[in-house]
Amino acid sequence: MQNTNVRAQPVGTFAFPAGLLLIDDHPGSEAVAAARASLLEGRLPRPWPDELHGHRLAHEGQPAAAAAHFLGHASTDPISAFNHYVLEPDGVDVAAVRARLPDHLKVLVDAVQYSLGDTDEVPVATSEAVEVTAFVASVRATAALSAGNPAGAVEMIHDAAGAVADLAPAFAAILLGNAGTILHEHGLDPATAYDDLRLACMGLTDPDLPVARAELLLQLGLLIPAAAVDGQRSLKDAVHEYYSALQLIDRDTAPYTWASAHLNLGAAYLTMPMLEATDQLRSGIAMQSLRAALDVFDRDEYPAEWASATLNLANALVYTPSTHQGDNIVEAVERYEEVLVTRSRETDPLGRARILANLGNALAHLGIFDHAKSRLFEARYLFEEALDHESVMMVRTILDEVSRETVPNSGRVTHALPARIPVPATDGTEGVGA
Repeated sequence: MQNTNVRAQPVGTFAFPAGLLLIDDHPGSEAVAAARASLLEGRLPRPWPDELHGHRLAHEGQPAAAAAHFLGHASTDPISAFNHYVLEPDGVDVAAVRARLPDHLKVLVDAVQYSLGDTDEVPVATSEAVEVTAFVASVRATAALSAGNPAGAVEMIHDAAGAVADLAPAFAAILLGNAGTILHEHGLDPATAYDDLRLACMGLTDPDLPVARAELLLQLGLLIPAAAVDGQRSLKDAVHEYYSALQLIDRDTAPYTWASAHLNLGAAYLTMPMLEATDQLRSGIAMQSLRAALDVFDRDEYPAEWASATLNLANALVYTPSTHQGDNIVEAVERYEEVLVTRSRETDPLGRARILANLGNALAHLGIFDHAKSRLFEARYLFEEALDHESVMMVRTILDEVSRETVPNSGRVTHALPARIPVPATDGTEGVGA
């Protein structure tokens, strides 16, 4: 239970380093008390009180100016000394900073040291301040995850979230989101992962944490396709989560999350069955989203995301009806070729086979049959080696169509290949970008 003589600190809710700055008591200051309460709820004070000028600078993205402000008070104020250490840890006498802090805050120095990689010792101490203990538990959970114990990490995070649910609801939501993300990424208990992420998103509806909420909505959307396979949920639910995330952020505020939401939105739209003529509009939207994702995901910095977006876009270009179909397929061939050079027989034979199958089909659409057959023959060989008999039969179907197209006097006058060949398209139909 929280000691009533210890005022709660707004740690863990906002991103590091601003989210770990401590607030001195400032007894008698109603403005500081109100600001503390706002931060605990995940909201930035409006306006910031003068006493929290350094905090305002840090939250506004001016860490150097904030560090300078705290340094000016560090000699007489232990809290300012800690805040300066958080913002500019190099060259700081950490032992002296720790010794000057109140007992219930000392363990935060241990947590910062471990988080910065300055020590391998995982903080184990607790505090009479429950929010401090919860933050330390989240650091210990990170260590457990690194040690290969995701279930143990989730248990620690769940306990921490429960402990601060009433005192710091936004922090509790962040913790639940972390637990759900770990469960999802490690394939543990999808139902609990979904519940954790859903509750976390609900807990961040009002606070000033748009990027954090967008990241959780993205994770929630990524969980849905697996459930959709079992008929439990619809891919439309995933699309809703991706759109909701995109309403909170843009390319400048959170480029990776923004691009990931576009990538997975495009992949979800392409995965949905085409039942009506109007459904084809989804392919156009998918292409727009995939092109947006490629504005951020380049081959050098994000190779996996780049490949997924590129392959999904290539598939959309081939299979979406258009008055510029020929130009679209030419672009698709170029994009397949770009990714093909990153897929070798030795390291990813099935990935290479899938690209070759789609590339061969696209070349056949263009009437470039010799090149199409060489790609398709290699794809068939790789599928046969992998004993993927279904894919082998699909490639043979394309080859049969090519043969009929190229047989003289067959009576066929157009390159009427199948509109869509159900070869496993890419490795990007599953979610990318946690």
